[in-house]
Amino acid sequence: MLLSSTLRLLGFLWAALLTSPVYGGLIARQNDAPTVKIKNGSYFGVHSSSSNQDFFLGMPFAQPPVGELRFNLPKSLNTTWDDSRNATQYGYECYGYGSDQWVLGNIVSEDCLTLNVIRPSGMGQNASLPVGVWIHGGGFFEGGGRDPRYNLSKIVQASAEMGKPFIGVSINYRLQAFGYLFGTAVMKAGVTNLGFRDQRLALHWVQENIAAFGGDPSQVTIWGESAGGNSVGTHLIAYGGRDDKIFRAGIMESGGPIPFAPNVNASAWDKYYNNITKATNCSSASDTLACLRKVPIQKLSNVLNSSVTATVPGWGGVIDGDFIKGSIAQQLLDGKFVKVPILQGTNFDEGTSFGGKGINTTQQFLDYVMSTGPNVTTTQTLAALYPDIPGIGIPATLDGRPTGPWAMLGKQYKRASAYGGDLSMQAPRRFASMCWASQNVSGYSYHFNVVPNGVPPQIGATHFQEVAFVFDNTAGQGYNNSVAVDPFANKPQSYDRLANIMTRMWSSFITDLDPNMNNATDVHWPSYNLTTPQNIVFDTNDTNLMYAEDDYYRAEGIAFISENFVDAYGR
Repeated sequence: MLLSSTLRLLGFLWAALLTSPVYGGLIARQNDAPTVKIKNGSYFGVHSSSSNQDFFLGMPFAQPPVGELRFNLPKSLNTTWDDSRNATQYGYECYGYGSDQWVLGNIVSEDCLTLNVIRPSGMGQNASLPVGVWIHGGGFFEGGGRDPRYNLSKIVQASAEMGKPFIGVSINYRLQAFGYLFGTAVMKAGVTNLGFRDQRLALHWVQENIAAFGGDPSQVTIWGESAGGNSVGTHLIAYGGRDDKIFRAGIMESGGPIPFAPNVNASAWDKYYNNITKATNCSSASDTLACLRKVPIQKLSNVLNSSVTATVPGWGGVIDGDFIKGSIAQQLLDGKFVKVPILQGTNFDEGTSFGGKGINTTQQFLDYVMSTGPNVTTTQTLAALYPDIPGIGIPATLDGRPTGPWAMLGKQYKRASAYGGDLSMQAPRRFASMCWASQNVSGYSYHFNVVPNGVPPQIGATHFQEVAFVFDNTAGQGYNNSVAVDPFANKPQSYDRLANIMTRMWSSFITDLDPNMNNATDVHWPSYNLTTPQNIVFDTNDTNLMYAEDDYYRAEGIAFISENFVDAYGR
Protein backbone atom coordinates (compact mmCIF):
# COMPACT_ATOMS: atom_id res chain seq x y z
CA MET A 1 0.00 0.00 0.00
CA LEU A 2 1.41 3.33 -0.97
CA LEU A 3 1.88 5.80 1.87
CA SER A 4 0.04 9.09 1.65
CA SER A 5 3.30 10.73 2.63
CA THR A 6 4.80 9.58 -0.64
CA LEU A 7 2.06 10.99 -2.84
CA ARG A 8 2.81 13.86 -5.09
CA LEU A 9 0.34 16.62 -5.95
CA LEU A 10 2.26 17.67 -9.04
CA GLY A 11 2.02 14.17 -10.44
CA PHE A 12 -1.04 15.21 -12.40
CA LEU A 13 0.91 17.98 -14.12
CA TRP A 14 3.61 15.54 -15.19
CA ALA A 15 1.04 12.99 -16.33
CA ALA A 16 -0.80 15.61 -18.35
CA LEU A 17 2.40 16.67 -20.05
CA LEU A 18 3.59 13.16 -20.75
CA THR A 19 0.28 12.15 -22.28
CA SER A 20 0.00 15.27 -24.44
CA PRO A 21 0.94 14.93 -28.14
CA VAL A 22 4.39 16.49 -27.60
CA TYR A 23 6.59 16.33 -24.52
CA GLY A 24 10.36 16.72 -24.23
CA GLY A 25 11.24 15.36 -27.66
CA LEU A 26 8.18 13.14 -28.09
CA ILE A 27 6.92 13.14 -31.66
CA ALA A 28 3.28 12.20 -32.17
CA ARG A 29 2.79 12.98 -35.87
CA GLN A 30 1.42 9.83 -37.46
CA ASN A 31 3.61 10.07 -40.57
CA ASP A 32 6.80 10.12 -38.49
CA ALA A 33 5.64 7.87 -35.66
CA PRO A 34 6.78 4.34 -34.95
CA THR A 35 4.19 1.77 -35.97
CA VAL A 36 3.51 -1.80 -35.04
CA LYS A 37 1.11 -4.44 -36.32
CA ILE A 38 -0.34 -6.76 -33.66
CA LYS A 39 -2.91 -9.56 -33.96
CA ASN A 40 -5.90 -7.19 -34.04
CA GLY A 41 -4.50 -4.36 -36.17
CA SER A 42 -1.90 -1.58 -36.30
CA TYR A 43 -0.92 1.14 -33.84
CA PHE A 44 1.21 4.22 -34.20
CA GLY A 45 3.03 5.42 -31.11
CA VAL A 46 5.35 8.19 -29.98
CA HIS A 47 9.09 8.57 -30.56
CA SER A 48 11.28 10.24 -27.93
CA SER A 49 14.40 11.71 -29.46
CA SER A 50 15.81 12.57 -26.03
CA SER A 51 15.79 8.95 -24.80
CA ASN A 52 15.78 7.29 -28.24
CA GLN A 53 12.72 5.29 -27.32
CA ASP A 54 9.31 4.48 -28.72
CA PHE A 55 6.20 4.68 -26.55
CA PHE A 56 3.01 2.81 -27.39
CA LEU A 57 0.45 3.91 -24.81
CA GLY A 58 -3.10 3.11 -23.76
CA MET A 59 -3.57 -0.05 -25.85
CA PRO A 60 -6.56 -2.17 -24.76
CA PHE A 61 -5.79 -5.80 -23.89
CA ALA A 62 -9.41 -6.70 -23.12
CA GLN A 63 -12.92 -5.70 -23.97
CA PRO A 64 -14.14 -2.78 -21.83
CA PRO A 65 -15.41 -4.27 -18.52
CA VAL A 66 -18.69 -2.34 -18.68
CA GLY A 67 -22.33 -3.34 -18.82
CA GLU A 68 -22.59 -7.12 -18.61
CA LEU A 69 -18.80 -7.33 -18.25
CA ARG A 70 -18.79 -5.32 -15.02
CA PHE A 71 -18.08 -7.71 -12.12
CA ASN A 72 -17.43 -10.36 -14.73
CA LEU A 73 -14.46 -12.25 -16.14
CA PRO A 74 -12.30 -10.19 -18.49
CA LYS A 75 -12.82 -10.96 -22.16
CA SER A 76 -10.17 -10.91 -24.87
CA LEU A 77 -10.46 -8.38 -27.67
CA ASN A 78 -12.78 -9.67 -30.37
CA THR A 79 -12.37 -6.98 -33.03
CA THR A 80 -9.87 -6.17 -35.75
CA TRP A 81 -9.22 -2.95 -37.64
CA ASP A 82 -7.58 -1.91 -40.89
CA ASP A 83 -6.52 1.64 -40.05
CA SER A 84 -3.60 2.54 -37.77
CA ARG A 85 -4.89 3.43 -34.32
CA ASN A 86 -3.49 6.08 -32.01
CA ALA A 87 -1.32 4.80 -29.13
CA THR A 88 0.20 8.14 -28.11
CA GLN A 89 -1.61 8.73 -24.81
CA TYR A 90 -1.96 6.76 -21.59
CA GLY A 91 -5.40 5.30 -21.02
CA TYR A 92 -7.65 6.00 -18.07
CA GLU A 93 -6.83 4.51 -14.70
CA CYS A 94 -9.35 2.07 -13.28
CA TYR A 95 -11.78 3.34 -10.65
CA GLY A 96 -9.90 3.50 -7.37
CA TYR A 97 -10.34 5.27 -4.07
CA GLY A 98 -7.19 6.74 -2.63
CA SER A 99 -4.71 9.53 -3.03
CA ASP A 100 -3.05 7.91 -6.02
CA GLN A 101 -6.18 8.64 -8.04
CA TRP A 102 -6.83 12.25 -7.02
CA VAL A 103 -3.16 13.23 -7.22
CA LEU A 104 -3.38 12.47 -10.93
CA GLY A 105 -6.63 14.36 -11.31
CA ASN A 106 -8.90 11.32 -10.89
CA ILE A 107 -8.48 10.37 -14.56
CA VAL A 108 -10.56 7.21 -14.20
CA SER A 109 -13.01 5.13 -16.18
CA GLU A 110 -14.47 1.63 -16.15
CA ASP A 111 -12.96 1.27 -19.62
CA CYS A 112 -9.46 1.05 -18.22
CA LEU A 113 -7.95 -2.31 -19.17
CA THR A 114 -5.04 -0.97 -21.18
CA LEU A 115 -1.29 -1.41 -21.20
CA ASN A 116 1.76 0.55 -22.31
CA VAL A 117 4.93 -0.55 -24.11
CA ILE A 118 8.24 1.33 -23.87
CA ARG A 119 11.04 0.07 -26.10
CA PRO A 120 14.44 1.22 -27.31
CA SER A 121 14.01 2.68 -30.80
CA GLY A 122 14.92 0.73 -33.88
CA MET A 123 13.68 -2.60 -32.59
CA GLY A 124 12.19 -4.77 -35.31
CA GLN A 125 10.23 -7.98 -34.95
CA ASN A 126 13.45 -10.00 -34.98
CA ALA A 127 15.03 -8.16 -32.00
CA SER A 128 13.73 -10.70 -29.46
CA LEU A 129 14.46 -8.53 -26.42
CA PRO A 130 13.61 -9.60 -22.85
CA VAL A 131 10.46 -8.01 -21.42
CA GLY A 132 9.70 -6.59 -17.97
CA VAL A 133 5.98 -6.29 -17.13
CA TRP A 134 5.31 -3.81 -14.30
CA ILE A 135 2.26 -4.34 -12.06
CA HIS A 136 1.58 -1.27 -9.92
CA GLY A 137 0.84 -1.28 -6.20
CA GLY A 138 -1.75 0.63 -4.20
CA GLY A 139 -3.37 -1.87 -1.84
CA PHE A 140 -5.58 -3.19 -4.65
CA PHE A 141 -7.76 -0.10 -4.23
CA GLU A 142 -5.78 2.62 -6.03
CA GLY A 143 -3.04 3.28 -8.54
CA GLY A 144 -2.44 2.86 -12.26
CA GLY A 145 0.12 2.48 -15.00
CA ARG A 146 0.04 6.15 -15.95
CA ASP A 147 1.48 7.26 -12.58
CA PRO A 148 4.67 9.22 -13.41
CA ARG A 149 6.50 7.55 -10.54
CA TYR A 150 6.22 4.36 -12.60
CA ASN A 151 7.59 5.87 -15.81
CA LEU A 152 9.56 2.99 -17.33
CA SER A 153 11.63 5.20 -19.61
CA LYS A 154 14.67 5.62 -17.35
CA ILE A 155 15.13 1.94 -16.51
CA VAL A 156 14.62 0.93 -20.15
CA GLN A 157 17.18 3.56 -21.15
CA ALA A 158 19.60 2.33 -18.49
CA SER A 159 19.28 -1.23 -19.79
CA ALA A 160 20.14 -0.08 -23.31
CA GLU A 161 23.11 1.95 -22.09
CA MET A 162 24.53 -1.08 -20.27
CA GLY A 163 24.21 -3.18 -23.40
CA LYS A 164 21.36 -5.28 -22.07
CA PRO A 165 18.22 -3.70 -23.50
CA PHE A 166 14.76 -4.84 -22.55
CA ILE A 167 11.21 -3.75 -23.35
CA GLY A 168 9.06 -2.35 -20.54
CA VAL A 169 5.34 -2.96 -20.24
CA SER A 170 2.98 -1.48 -17.63
CA ILE A 171 -0.61 -2.59 -17.13
CA ASN A 172 -3.85 -1.55 -15.47
CA TYR A 173 -6.20 -3.89 -13.64
CA ARG A 174 -9.55 -3.44 -11.91
CA LEU A 175 -9.35 -2.22 -8.32
CA GLN A 176 -11.34 -2.24 -5.10
CA ALA A 177 -14.79 -3.83 -5.53
CA PHE A 178 -14.55 -3.70 -9.33
CA GLY A 179 -11.64 -6.11 -9.16
CA TYR A 180 -11.97 -7.83 -5.78
CA LEU A 181 -15.65 -8.06 -4.83
CA PHE A 182 -16.38 -11.27 -2.92
CA GLY A 183 -19.16 -13.13 -1.17
CA THR A 184 -21.37 -16.14 -1.77
CA ALA A 185 -23.03 -14.70 -4.88
CA VAL A 186 -19.64 -13.85 -6.39
CA MET A 187 -18.29 -17.30 -5.56
CA LYS A 188 -21.26 -19.09 -7.12
CA ALA A 189 -20.99 -16.98 -10.27
CA GLY A 190 -17.30 -17.81 -10.62
CA VAL A 191 -16.26 -14.17 -10.92
CA THR A 192 -13.69 -14.00 -8.14
CA ASN A 193 -10.23 -12.41 -8.14
CA LEU A 194 -11.06 -10.31 -11.20
CA GLY A 195 -8.12 -7.96 -10.77
CA PHE A 196 -5.71 -10.90 -10.92
CA ARG A 197 -7.55 -12.30 -13.91
CA ASP A 198 -7.20 -8.93 -15.65
CA GLN A 199 -3.46 -9.12 -15.07
CA ARG A 200 -3.40 -12.68 -16.39
CA LEU A 201 -5.17 -11.65 -19.58
CA ALA A 202 -2.68 -8.82 -20.04
CA LEU A 203 0.13 -11.37 -19.78
CA HIS A 204 -1.53 -13.48 -22.46
CA TRP A 205 -1.78 -10.34 -24.65
CA VAL A 206 1.96 -9.90 -24.17
CA GLN A 207 2.54 -13.51 -25.24
CA GLU A 208 0.54 -12.97 -28.41
CA ASN A 209 1.78 -9.53 -29.37
CA ILE A 210 5.10 -8.51 -27.81
CA ALA A 211 7.14 -10.00 -30.68
CA ALA A 212 5.68 -7.32 -32.94
CA PHE A 213 7.39 -4.71 -30.74
CA GLY A 214 10.71 -6.58 -30.81
CA GLY A 215 10.15 -8.53 -27.59
CA ASP A 216 10.66 -12.20 -26.85
CA PRO A 217 7.53 -13.79 -25.32
CA SER A 218 9.69 -16.54 -23.82
CA GLN A 219 11.72 -13.99 -21.81
CA VAL A 220 9.03 -12.19 -19.79
CA THR A 221 9.65 -11.13 -16.18
CA ILE A 222 6.65 -10.04 -14.12
CA TRP A 223 7.49 -7.33 -11.62
CA GLY A 224 5.65 -5.30 -9.01
CA GLU A 225 5.71 -3.53 -5.65
CA SER A 226 3.41 -3.90 -2.64
CA ALA A 227 0.05 -5.01 -4.08
CA GLY A 228 1.96 -5.44 -7.34
CA GLY A 229 4.50 -7.64 -5.55
CA ASN A 230 1.68 -9.72 -4.08
CA SER A 231 0.18 -9.90 -7.58
CA VAL A 232 3.42 -11.38 -8.92
CA GLY A 233 3.49 -13.84 -6.02
CA THR A 234 -0.12 -14.78 -6.67
CA HIS A 235 0.61 -15.59 -10.32
CA LEU A 236 3.41 -17.84 -9.09
CA ILE A 237 0.91 -19.97 -7.15
CA ALA A 238 -2.20 -19.43 -9.33
CA TYR A 239 -4.20 -22.48 -10.36
CA GLY A 240 -2.27 -24.60 -7.89
CA GLY A 241 1.10 -23.49 -9.24
CA ARG A 242 0.30 -24.35 -12.85
CA ASP A 243 2.96 -23.12 -15.27
CA ASP A 244 1.23 -21.56 -18.28
CA LYS A 245 4.60 -20.44 -19.72
CA ILE A 246 3.59 -16.77 -19.64
CA PHE A 247 6.64 -15.60 -17.67
CA ARG A 248 10.12 -16.89 -16.87
CA ALA A 249 10.93 -14.90 -13.71
CA GLY A 250 9.39 -12.67 -11.04
CA ILE A 251 10.42 -9.55 -9.12
CA MET A 252 8.57 -8.81 -5.88
CA GLU A 253 9.24 -5.59 -3.98
CA SER A 254 7.61 -5.46 -0.52
CA GLY A 255 5.09 -8.09 -1.40
CA GLY A 256 5.05 -11.77 -2.32
CA PRO A 257 2.92 -14.90 -2.53
CA ILE A 258 1.70 -14.70 1.08
CA PRO A 259 -1.25 -12.26 1.32
CA PHE A 260 -1.07 -9.23 3.57
CA ALA A 261 -4.01 -10.33 5.75
CA PRO A 262 -5.71 -13.58 6.81
CA ASN A 263 -8.16 -15.10 4.37
CA VAL A 264 -11.87 -14.32 4.77
CA ASN A 265 -14.22 -16.91 3.31
CA ALA A 266 -17.23 -16.14 1.12
CA SER A 267 -19.89 -16.42 3.83
CA ALA A 268 -17.92 -14.11 6.14
CA TRP A 269 -17.62 -11.64 3.25
CA ASP A 270 -21.38 -11.62 2.69
CA LYS A 271 -21.99 -8.85 5.22
CA TYR A 272 -19.80 -6.48 3.20
CA TYR A 273 -21.39 -7.59 -0.06
CA ASN A 274 -24.84 -7.08 1.44
CA ASN A 275 -23.92 -3.57 2.56
CA ILE A 276 -23.06 -2.74 -1.05
CA THR A 277 -26.22 -4.26 -2.52
CA LYS A 278 -28.36 -2.51 0.08
CA ALA A 279 -26.81 0.89 -0.64
CA THR A 280 -27.37 0.41 -4.39
CA ASN A 281 -30.96 -0.81 -3.97
CA CYS A 282 -30.02 -4.25 -5.26
CA SER A 283 -30.52 -6.33 -2.14
CA SER A 284 -34.03 -7.47 -3.12
CA ALA A 285 -33.09 -8.38 -6.70
CA SER A 286 -33.27 -12.04 -7.67
CA ASP A 287 -29.77 -11.69 -9.14
CA THR A 288 -27.87 -9.12 -7.13
CA LEU A 289 -24.81 -9.22 -9.39
CA ALA A 290 -26.92 -8.56 -12.46
CA CYS A 291 -28.48 -5.64 -10.61
CA LEU A 292 -25.07 -4.22 -9.66
CA ARG A 293 -24.07 -4.33 -13.32
CA LYS A 294 -26.91 -1.97 -14.17
CA VAL A 295 -26.28 0.63 -11.44
CA PRO A 296 -25.14 3.92 -13.05
CA ILE A 297 -21.41 4.18 -12.65
CA GLN A 298 -21.41 7.44 -10.72
CA LYS A 299 -23.96 6.12 -8.23
CA LEU A 300 -22.01 2.89 -7.80
CA SER A 301 -18.74 4.76 -7.45
CA ASN A 302 -20.21 7.03 -4.78
CA VAL A 303 -21.32 3.98 -2.80
CA LEU A 304 -17.96 2.27 -3.08
CA ASN A 305 -16.20 5.49 -2.06
CA SER A 306 -18.25 5.86 1.12
CA SER A 307 -18.54 4.42 4.60
CA VAL A 308 -20.35 1.45 3.04
CA THR A 309 -17.01 -0.16 2.24
CA ALA A 310 -15.07 1.27 5.20
CA THR A 311 -15.18 -1.97 7.20
CA VAL A 312 -14.09 -4.28 4.37
CA PRO A 313 -11.06 -6.13 5.83
CA GLY A 314 -8.83 -5.24 2.91
CA TRP A 315 -9.00 -5.74 -0.83
CA GLY A 316 -7.07 -8.38 -2.71
CA GLY A 317 -6.97 -12.07 -3.41
CA VAL A 318 -9.37 -14.59 -1.91
CA ILE A 319 -9.32 -18.37 -1.79
CA ASP A 320 -11.87 -19.42 -4.39
CA GLY A 321 -10.77 -22.97 -5.18
CA ASP A 322 -9.95 -21.88 -8.71
CA PHE A 323 -7.51 -19.04 -9.24
CA ILE A 324 -6.29 -19.43 -5.65
CA LYS A 325 -6.81 -23.08 -4.73
CA GLY A 326 -6.26 -22.94 -0.98
CA SER A 327 -3.69 -22.05 1.65
CA ILE A 328 -0.87 -20.27 -0.16
CA ALA A 329 1.59 -20.99 2.62
CA GLN A 330 0.84 -24.70 2.36
CA GLN A 331 1.27 -24.56 -1.41
CA LEU A 332 4.70 -23.01 -0.97
CA LEU A 333 5.69 -25.63 1.59
CA ASP A 334 4.54 -28.34 -0.82
CA GLY A 335 6.50 -26.81 -3.71
CA LYS A 336 3.35 -26.10 -5.71
CA PHE A 337 4.49 -22.91 -7.38
CA VAL A 338 5.90 -21.96 -10.76
CA LYS A 339 9.57 -22.72 -10.38
CA VAL A 340 11.17 -19.68 -11.96
CA PRO A 341 13.92 -17.41 -10.60
CA ILE A 342 12.81 -14.61 -8.30
CA LEU A 343 14.25 -11.36 -7.01
CA GLN A 344 12.45 -10.11 -3.92
CA GLY A 345 12.96 -7.98 -0.88
CA THR A 346 11.66 -5.63 1.78
CA ASN A 347 12.58 -2.31 3.34
CA PHE A 348 14.10 -2.14 6.82
CA ASP A 349 11.21 -0.26 8.39
CA GLU A 350 8.12 -1.68 6.65
CA GLY A 351 6.49 -1.88 10.07
CA THR A 352 6.18 1.88 10.44
CA SER A 353 3.58 1.60 7.66
CA PHE A 354 1.95 -1.66 8.76
CA GLY A 355 2.35 -1.79 12.55
CA GLY A 356 -0.18 -0.62 15.11
CA LYS A 357 -0.19 3.02 16.23
CA GLY A 358 -1.04 4.64 19.55
CA ILE A 359 -0.04 1.60 21.61
CA ASN A 360 1.13 2.69 25.05
CA THR A 361 0.66 -0.35 27.29
CA THR A 362 1.35 -4.07 27.21
CA GLN A 363 -2.37 -4.80 27.27
CA GLN A 364 -2.88 -2.59 24.24
CA PHE A 365 -0.07 -4.46 22.49
CA LEU A 366 -1.68 -7.81 23.34
CA ASP A 367 -5.02 -6.57 22.02
CA TYR A 368 -3.31 -5.40 18.82
CA VAL A 369 -1.58 -8.76 18.29
CA MET A 370 -4.84 -10.65 18.82
CA SER A 371 -6.56 -8.39 16.29
CA THR A 372 -4.14 -9.71 13.64
CA GLY A 373 -5.32 -13.29 14.07
CA PRO A 374 -3.49 -15.27 16.79
CA ASN A 375 -5.26 -16.88 19.71
CA VAL A 376 -4.49 -16.04 23.35
CA THR A 377 -1.66 -18.54 23.73
CA THR A 378 0.01 -17.53 20.49
CA THR A 379 -0.37 -13.88 21.42
CA GLN A 380 1.45 -14.41 24.71
CA THR A 381 4.30 -16.13 22.88
CA LEU A 382 4.55 -13.30 20.37
CA ALA A 383 4.58 -10.72 23.17
CA ALA A 384 7.59 -12.48 24.66
CA LEU A 385 9.32 -12.63 21.28
CA TYR A 386 8.64 -8.92 20.69
CA PRO A 387 9.40 -7.40 24.13
CA ASP A 388 8.93 -3.78 25.10
CA ILE A 389 12.54 -2.69 25.55
CA PRO A 390 13.34 0.97 24.84
CA GLY A 391 15.65 1.17 21.86
CA ILE A 392 14.64 -2.27 20.55
CA GLY A 393 12.44 -2.50 17.48
CA ILE A 394 12.06 -0.34 14.41
CA PRO A 395 12.83 2.13 13.06
CA ALA A 396 16.45 2.11 14.18
CA THR A 397 16.55 5.77 13.14
CA LEU A 398 14.31 6.60 16.13
CA ASP A 399 16.28 6.73 19.35
CA GLY A 400 14.05 5.66 22.22
CA ARG A 401 10.32 6.26 22.43
CA PRO A 402 8.47 8.83 20.30
CA THR A 403 8.31 12.26 21.92
CA GLY A 404 6.91 15.68 21.16
CA PRO A 405 4.46 15.74 18.23
CA TRP A 406 5.38 12.11 17.49
CA ALA A 407 4.20 10.89 20.92
CA MET A 408 0.85 10.06 19.33
CA LEU A 409 2.54 7.04 17.73
CA GLY A 410 2.57 5.46 21.19
CA LYS A 411 5.16 4.51 23.77
CA GLN A 412 5.40 0.99 22.33
CA TYR A 413 5.56 2.18 18.72
CA LYS A 414 8.89 0.48 17.98
CA ARG A 415 7.64 -2.79 19.42
CA ALA A 416 4.39 -2.68 17.46
CA SER A 417 6.21 -1.67 14.29
CA ALA A 418 8.64 -4.57 14.59
CA TYR A 419 5.81 -7.07 15.00
CA GLY A 420 3.51 -5.52 12.36
CA GLY A 421 6.28 -5.26 9.79
CA ASP A 422 7.45 -8.82 10.40
CA LEU A 423 3.92 -10.18 10.14
CA SER A 424 3.07 -8.32 6.93
CA MET A 425 6.42 -8.18 5.13
CA GLN A 426 9.57 -9.62 6.68
CA ALA A 427 8.32 -13.09 7.62
CA PRO A 428 6.53 -13.66 4.29
CA ARG A 429 9.65 -12.60 2.37
CA ARG A 430 11.92 -14.94 4.37
CA PHE A 431 9.35 -17.74 4.16
CA ALA A 432 9.15 -17.49 0.36
CA SER A 433 12.94 -17.24 0.03
CA MET A 434 13.34 -20.47 2.00
CA CYS A 435 10.66 -22.24 -0.03
CA TRP A 436 12.38 -21.32 -3.30
CA ALA A 437 15.75 -22.42 -1.92
CA SER A 438 14.28 -25.71 -0.69
CA GLN A 439 13.27 -26.47 -4.29
CA ASN A 440 16.72 -25.45 -5.60
CA VAL A 441 15.20 -22.59 -7.58
CA SER A 442 17.28 -19.47 -7.99
CA GLY A 443 16.36 -16.55 -5.73
CA TYR A 444 17.88 -13.21 -4.78
CA SER A 445 16.77 -11.34 -1.66
CA TYR A 446 17.38 -7.72 -0.66
CA HIS A 447 16.94 -5.48 2.39
CA PHE A 448 16.63 -1.75 1.58
CA ASN A 449 17.97 0.56 4.30
CA VAL A 450 17.88 4.09 2.89
CA VAL A 451 15.85 7.02 4.24
CA PRO A 452 15.08 9.38 1.33
CA ASN A 453 14.75 13.13 1.55
CA GLY A 454 11.52 14.20 3.23
CA VAL A 455 11.07 11.05 5.33
CA PRO A 456 11.59 11.73 9.07
CA PRO A 457 13.64 9.43 11.31
CA GLN A 458 10.45 8.45 13.15
CA ILE A 459 9.36 6.73 9.93
CA GLY A 460 12.70 5.46 8.63
CA ALA A 461 13.27 3.28 5.57
CA THR A 462 9.60 2.51 5.24
CA HIS A 463 7.32 1.05 2.58
CA PHE A 464 7.59 2.23 -1.07
CA GLN A 465 10.85 4.13 -0.60
CA GLU A 466 12.90 1.88 -2.89
CA VAL A 467 10.67 2.54 -5.91
CA ALA A 468 12.33 5.80 -6.95
CA PHE A 469 15.73 4.09 -6.80
CA VAL A 470 14.65 1.10 -8.87
CA PHE A 471 13.19 3.40 -11.54
CA ASP A 472 16.31 5.63 -11.44
CA ASN A 473 13.92 8.53 -10.82
CA THR A 474 16.62 10.91 -9.60
CA ALA A 475 14.70 13.81 -11.15
CA GLY A 476 11.84 13.16 -8.73
CA GLN A 477 9.15 12.93 -11.42
CA GLY A 478 5.78 12.70 -9.73
CA TYR A 479 7.20 13.57 -6.31
CA ASN A 480 7.77 17.31 -6.05
CA ASN A 481 4.79 18.86 -4.29
CA SER A 482 3.56 20.21 -0.97
CA VAL A 483 2.84 16.73 0.43
CA ALA A 484 6.26 15.16 -0.08
CA VAL A 485 9.43 16.27 -1.76
CA ASP A 486 11.91 14.86 -4.24
CA PRO A 487 13.48 11.85 -2.47
CA PHE A 488 16.90 12.75 -3.91
CA ALA A 489 16.91 16.49 -3.15
CA ASN A 490 19.45 17.68 -0.58
CA LYS A 491 21.02 14.23 -0.50
CA PRO A 492 24.62 13.26 -1.35
CA GLN A 493 25.66 11.82 -4.70
CA SER A 494 25.66 8.40 -3.08
CA TYR A 495 21.85 8.40 -3.48
CA ASP A 496 22.12 8.94 -7.23
CA ARG A 497 24.84 6.31 -7.49
CA LEU A 498 22.76 3.76 -5.60
CA ALA A 499 19.78 4.45 -7.89
CA ASN A 500 22.05 3.88 -10.88
CA ILE A 501 23.24 0.56 -9.45
CA MET A 502 19.81 -0.72 -8.39
CA THR A 503 18.29 0.16 -11.76
CA ARG A 504 21.00 -1.83 -13.49
CA MET A 505 20.70 -4.77 -11.10
CA TRP A 506 16.98 -5.01 -11.81
CA SER A 507 17.68 -4.70 -15.54
CA SER A 508 20.32 -7.42 -15.29
CA PHE A 509 17.86 -9.76 -13.60
CA ILE A 510 15.25 -9.10 -16.31
CA THR A 511 17.75 -9.75 -19.10
CA ASP A 512 20.06 -12.39 -17.57
CA LEU A 513 18.10 -13.75 -14.58
CA ASP A 514 21.08 -12.63 -12.48
CA PRO A 515 21.40 -9.15 -10.89
CA ASN A 516 25.18 -9.46 -10.87
CA MET A 517 25.55 -8.94 -14.64
CA ASN A 518 25.04 -5.21 -14.15
CA ASN A 519 28.33 -3.51 -15.17
CA ALA A 520 27.80 -1.03 -12.33
CA THR A 521 29.34 -2.55 -9.18
CA ASP A 522 31.74 -5.28 -8.17
CA VAL A 523 29.76 -6.12 -5.03
CA HIS A 524 28.34 -9.61 -5.44
CA TRP A 525 24.68 -10.30 -4.69
CA PRO A 526 24.60 -13.88 -3.33
CA SER A 527 21.82 -16.21 -4.34
CA TYR A 528 19.66 -17.33 -1.43
CA ASN A 529 20.37 -20.75 0.04
CA LEU A 530 19.40 -22.64 3.18
CA THR A 531 22.95 -23.24 4.38
CA THR A 532 23.95 -19.57 4.54
CA PRO A 533 20.83 -17.49 3.78
CA GLN A 534 21.83 -13.96 2.81
CA ASN A 535 20.32 -10.72 1.63
CA ILE A 536 22.03 -7.89 -0.16
CA VAL A 537 21.57 -4.70 1.86
CA PHE A 538 21.27 -1.38 0.04
CA ASP A 539 22.64 1.32 2.33
CA THR A 540 24.01 4.74 1.35
CA ASN A 541 25.95 4.84 4.64
CA ASP A 542 28.11 1.97 3.44
CA THR A 543 31.19 2.80 1.35
CA ASN A 544 30.17 0.32 -1.34
CA LEU A 545 26.47 1.29 -1.03
CA MET A 546 25.63 -2.35 -0.40
CA TYR A 547 26.79 -5.42 1.47
CA ALA A 548 25.67 -8.97 2.17
CA GLU A 549 24.00 -9.79 5.50
CA ASP A 550 23.09 -13.11 7.01
CA ASP A 551 19.30 -13.33 6.97
CA TYR A 552 18.81 -13.89 10.70
CA TYR A 553 17.43 -10.58 11.99
CA ARG A 554 14.64 -11.08 14.56
CA ALA A 555 15.08 -14.79 13.85
CA GLU A 556 12.94 -16.23 16.66
CA GLY A 557 9.97 -13.93 16.16
CA ILE A 558 9.95 -14.32 12.38
CA ALA A 559 10.37 -18.09 12.61
CA PHE A 560 7.40 -18.33 14.99
CA ILE A 561 5.23 -16.21 12.66
CA SER A 562 6.26 -18.33 9.67
CA GLU A 563 5.51 -21.59 11.45
CA ASN A 564 2.00 -20.32 12.16
CA PHE A 565 1.13 -19.05 8.68
CA VAL A 566 -0.83 -22.18 7.81
CA ASP A 567 -2.70 -22.87 11.04
CA ALA A 568 -2.86 -19.87 13.36
CA TYR A 569 -3.28 -17.29 10.60
CA GLY A 570 -5.34 -19.41 8.22
CA ARG A 571 -3.40 -18.28 5.18
